[in-house]
Amino acid sequence: MAETRYTKDHEYIRIEGDTGTVGISDYAQGQLGDVVFVELPAVGKALTKGGEAAVVESVKAASEVYAPISGEVVEVNGELEATPGTVNEDPAGKGWFLKIKIADAAELEGLMNEAEYQNYVKTL
Repeated sequence: MAETRYTKDHEYIRIEGDTGTVGISDYAQGQLGDVVFVELPAVGKALTKGGEAAVVESVKAASEVYAPISGEVVEVNGELEATPGTVNEDPAGKGWFLKIKIADAAELEGLMNEAEYQNYVKTL
């Protein structure tokens, strides 16, 4: 089973082997409101932990999606260009943004697990 980790900026990464699927949490999509546009990186782009990975625009605001870890983009969710609302409907499933080849698995250690993230969200 894949392990999911979270950042304090509400990105998630679902780890499967040496690849991670990146998206935003249900909490984040709820705060953004209706997503109307998603800008994804190019396949092959090198991302740095904490650097901009994508941009999501909602009826309320535009927001950066930050890379939870460093690595290379190996796939993007092209479906989001036509149907950005999928981020609201299924953020942990069909609403993922990109897949990244993990450069340094040690970077995962600073991220929250599901229980830690749920406790963090309760404090907001």
